[in-house]
Parts: sequence; structure tokens; C-alpha cells
Amino acid sequence: VNPLQFGPGEDYEAYPRTLEADAALAGAAGVDIIFAPEVEEMYPDGDPLIRISSGELGTKFEGATRPGHFDGVLTVVNKFFNIIRPAAGNHPVNAYFGQKDAQQYILIQRMVRDFNHDVTLRPVAIVRDDNGLALSSRNSYLSDEERESALVLSRTLAMLRENSLNRGFHEIDLDGARERINSTPGVRLDYLELVDPMTFGEPTEESERVLALVAAFVGPTRLIDNMDLR
Repeated sequence: VNPLQFGPGEDYEAYPRTLEADAALAGAAGVDIIFAPEVEEMYPDGDPLIRISSGELGTKFEGATRPGHFDGVLTVVNKFFNIIRPAAGNHPVNAYFGQKDAQQYILIQRMVRDFNHDVTLRPVAIVRDDNGLALSSRNSYLSDEERESALVLSRTLAMLRENSLNRGFHEIDLDGARERINSTPGVRLDYLELVDPMTFGEPTEESERVLALVAAFVGPTRLIDNMDLR
């Protein structure tokens, strides 16, 4: 759990730490070695004086709500790549990142290109509960009632996708979708937007993909989700 990507007042101390359970799952999947350094090992001199900048893209959406978050993400991922790549010798290195954090994935993809990392990124599709809720470490914060309220996020995204497939993304009623989320008891919308995932700018007819991004507070817990509309 990387302290650099948590801002003041965020849930760094409370964030779920489940290394033992994660290790058991990894072992059952055939993993041989787990590298899980403590904070003091990654940052022996305290917070690093030099960090990776996530640039303009890192100030949008999640970066606007959580200033500095992506600088912290890129800094620790850059350190991991620099540690692991030499240790791998001639073996290829694959790095797997979930697509639920879509903005994080595109930023790491750009960092790999811009810094010439000899690493292949492998996107991992969003995993959902049977009811559609995107799996997240923060779901453990939700009460049963809040978990039910949180379903409005995935259901709204699915509705937008159906509308986009039927009529095109230009015809989507985003304001109505935002109101649907905000009117759900216990849910407060942060943002709901459509982007081209290659640039995180506004989508056009030339966009190969159109991504609907959503972030909202369900009770005190902030959740994110996204869905490809094409």
C-alpha cells in the first residue's frame, strides 16, 4: 500500500491490507515468489525528493479529486520496474494492471513508452460480482445497504452502453444519468463523463473506443467504475 498516492485525509491507514490472503491465492495460482517490500524498504530516506510527474493527464478526473495521486502511482511503479527488470535477466517482464483504474492504466502505458521501460503491460478486465458491482478493495467498507445503493453505478454504465450501441454516444443523456446516480439514497456523484481512452479527451466519431467513467461516494466510501461503450 503506497503512501505516496494517498492525499491528506484519505484512507491510507484504514486501507485493506490482505497480504496473507493474497499470497494464498497467488500460491494456488502457481506463483513462485512474492516481492512485497515494506514502505521503509521502498522509501528508506522517507518521502522521495524526486518524483515522476503525471503531467496534464494526471490532473483530470481522479487527479482533480485526488491531487498528486497519479504522481505517487507512477513513482512507485517506476521504482518497481527498475527493481524487477534487471532481476529478470533475459526473461520477459509482463506487468498486469486492472482496467477498473482506466486512467491509471493509460498513464502507466505512457510512462512505459516515454521512459523506454522494457516491460509489456497486460490489461486485466474488470471483475464484477454477479450483480454487476465492480470488485474493489474498498467494497469491504460498504454496508449491505450501501452495497445495494452502489449498484446504481454499474447499472447506469450498462444503460449508457445500451443507448450508445442503439443510437450512438452523441445521443446519450448524461445529465439524466447523473441525476439517476445522485438521486439514489446515500450516493453522491463526483463525475460521470465520456472520454476517448487513448487521450482522455472528448470522444469523436474517429475514436476507436468511447469510455464512460464514473466516480461517486457511497456513504463515506469513494468508488470508481467504467465501461466501454463501443
